[in-house]
Amino acid sequence: MATNTTNEEMKVILGELDTLFESFYEWLAGQYDCASGGFYYARSSYHMDNFIPDIESSAQALNIIERSGLLPELPERVRQGLIAFFQNKQDPASGYFYDADDNMRKDEVMVGRALGYSTNSLRKLGGQPLYTLPHQQQEPPEFMQSPETYVEWLKSVDLRNSWRGCDLMCAPNHHVAALNVQDQRSYVDAAAAYFASIQDPETGLWGEGNLYIRISGTFKLNMFYKRFGLSVPHLDRILRTIQLCLRTEEAIDMCWIRNPLDLLEAFREELKVPAEDFAEIMHISIANMRKLLRSDGGFSRELKHSPTAPNVAQVKEGEFYPYMPAAVPIGLGLVEGDMNAGTQAIWIRQIGYELGGIDHLPLDYARTFRNAIEARLA
Repeated sequence: MATNTTNEEMKVILGELDTLFESFYEWLAGQYDCASGGFYYARSSYHMDNFIPDIESSAQALNIIERSGLLPELPERVRQGLIAFFQNKQDPASGYFYDADDNMRKDEVMVGRALGYSTNSLRKLGGQPLYTLPHQQQEPPEFMQSPETYVEWLKSVDLRNSWRGCDLMCAPNHHVAALNVQDQRSYVDAAAAYFASIQDPETGLWGEGNLYIRISGTFKLNMFYKRFGLSVPHLDRILRTIQLCLRTEEAIDMCWIRNPLDLLEAFREELKVPAEDFAEIMHISIANMRKLLRSDGGFSRELKHSPTAPNVAQVKEGEFYPYMPAAVPIGLGLVEGDMNAGTQAIWIRQIGYELGGIDHLPLDYARTFRNAIEARLA
């Protein structure tokens, strides 16, 4: 991707990124809860009444550990504690994984994420779910009766906020994946035709909202294309829109920093980003990340503070956010690091190195994690 000169420039840029993680792994270890075996979302989560670590934060912590090359040396007590943590979250009746807050069960997106987070985490840790998983025992929703009814349901999804709407449209992906090969193809083809018909031919994006929200929606919808082996149309237009967005819009959320890079990573085999363009993208992204770095060593997901719940998004005045669920609080919303931002930050680093053509190696700072986590176990 890069010339020798640009490689040297990228090393300098990525070296600047690495300095942001100087105290990150001490922060990460400080989120571990010995009693439950999970990881808290933020420091303030410790001070919430009758609250224990949640599924998403614990899975995100495990993602950080894995991407940092720390999984093989994870203390056995921590590994076994995490296995038990996720197993204890599974509901024997439905097979789904739930946190204690009943409002979580009302948010289809959160329920779907918890299922994926929990099963993937157990696999990484060498554990197994205790009960049959839901897609193996439950009938699909009524709108999955045929490709036509599936597309009619997709058309009913409100896309005035692309981020939330595209996320919801991907919620039935696991139902489509459970179909036999012939039926699956008819559903996938029907959905792909609909998505193509509503893609903005100028930007390559879907839905409405500011550019970061629409890029984030496109990031969500890419999960459909990736899962079923399809190419996203108009990649060159999406790249052009990403560059315009980074140059002109304010990134007020770590998701907004990560999602454009995640798209470029997903498109890496089909879309060759010029080296000088990628260097500019990383330079802007690092400057945006620095604004979210906190004194405790972690990163906040939002510019002003850490959000109080994982299923709410920061919305600018005048913007529309459909399907707003009841909040599921996991922090106090202080100016502090949170696990959602942390897992995105470490993923941004990996993408930067891989797309920048530089060997991706664990941070030297990561070595502090084992000592810090063992100190908590003592």
